[in-house]
Amino acid sequence: MAQADRPGMLAKFVFFVGLIALAALPAGALGHRFGLLELTIGSALVFSGIVLATIVLVLGIATLVFVYTRRRRADRMPALIGLAASVVVLVVTAPYYAALSLPMTNDVTTDRVDPPVFEHVAPATGANLLDYTEEEARVQAEGYPDLVSIRASGGAHENFGKAVDIARALGWDVVSENADTGLIEATATTFWFGFKDDVAIRVRGEDTQTVVDLRSASRVGLHDLGANAERIRAFVELWNDP
Repeated sequence: MAQADRPGMLAKFVFFVGLIALAALPAGALGHRFGLLELTIGSALVFSGIVLATIVLVLGIATLVFVYTRRRRADRMPALIGLAASVVVLVVTAPYYAALSLPMTNDVTTDRVDPPVFEHVAPATGANLLDYTEEEARVQAEGYPDLVSIRASGGAHENFGKAVDIARALGWDVVSENADTGLIEATATTFWFGFKDDVAIRVRGEDTQTVVDLRSASRVGLHDLGANAERIRAFVELWNDP
């Protein structure tokens, strides 16, 4: 095979490093979820994949320009594959970087004055405490003003059953349900890293209405990247779905 028919070193670098960057994301995240990697190692793998993808993106574009100006056909496919892999990595992780601008909190509720309490999941929690502070309430009020109590018609008992059904429909593991106190506790597991977030749902009658409040708190980390707010929004969306 002639030398011109073989991919050059730069095209090979873009190809292999691009695939390594792509593989680093699921390896790091799922490796931690299934207990194969410590969180620090899993996070480092994911971060390394992002760095490599950024490098490959720059080199990949430069390589393609060189390939098409010099008409090196053998370099086209490996360069395109590596570049595509880097784009996938950066597109998948972009929302997480964008979420860094969201409020730095890990405990979100629809009732910032009297949030639902955790009674059964507390012993299983990790590093974070389950005390909803005034600072968290202030940050949430500024960042998530749309999160408010659900006010529904019908009795508390009827709406309690609906809340349990929605929690299960969202894939949450319902740990406790007490119709007498109107409290439901559940645990939600994130897909990639398998982080455990705890959810409390309080259903109580108020005059002629039923008031439903939610609270979602992360067990680890100082910044939930908006996950808890999105979890509450998902519940509200299903609740309002006719």
